[in-house]
Amino acid sequence: MSAYARPALVRQHGDTDPPGLLAEWARARGIPLEISRSDLDGEMPELDGRPFVASLGSARSANESDVPAVRAELELLEQALRRGVPVLGLCFGGQVLAKLLGGEVERAPEPELGWYRVATEDPELIGEGPWLQWHYERFTLPPGARALARTSLALQAFAVGPHLAVQFHPEATPDTVRGWARKDRPRLEALGIADGEERVERGRGHAAAARQAALKLFDGFWRRAQEHDERSRC
Repeated sequence: MSAYARPALVRQHGDTDPPGLLAEWARARGIPLEISRSDLDGEMPELDGRPFVASLGSARSANESDVPAVRAELELLEQALRRGVPVLGLCFGGQVLAKLLGGEVERAPEPELGWYRVATEDPELIGEGPWLQWHYERFTLPPGARALARTSLALQAFAVGPHLAVQFHPEATPDTVRGWARKDRPRLEALGIADGEERVERGRGHAAAARQAALKLFDGFWRRAQEHDERSRC
């Protein structure tokens, strides 16, 4: 990491959306992280010298550009794309990335809440899961991007250059997502969904395997980021 002037930047968008397994992975790999809050920090973080930027999940929609925190994330990731800083987008972060690359963010035909397996085109990077999901919207494939995984309801992952977006939550633990279910109870009730927390709890036995799959995914993204950095230095 001595080649980089600054730590990798992690963008957190609320109190209940921590980096979780991403932070655990970074510690194990000796990769320094700086956590920046889109909902709290007033100044735009500096991007020069960053090995990558990771944008986490959010209760907001990537379409809510009138919301200051969302507008700030759109602006930051747009700068990262322009400067060639690799971006890892996780759920909301992936939706922001898709939108900036020319895709769309739209209401999903039904929310994906709980544990889901994916049909993967690149099992070495993205395992079939099951992965934890918690989203009401979905992204479409941006022009020039490569689709990596899908469910019957949504595109689940794509890559373009050094950038990777996923619709699921590799960083999240069951306890984190159960907290989202508890927080979303009024919204779930309005949708006629009464088992939000139970959906997470029913798959808790998958947590150990999901953790290993997440670490593998982060390793794959990191390799892509380093390869991009090496090419840009040539």
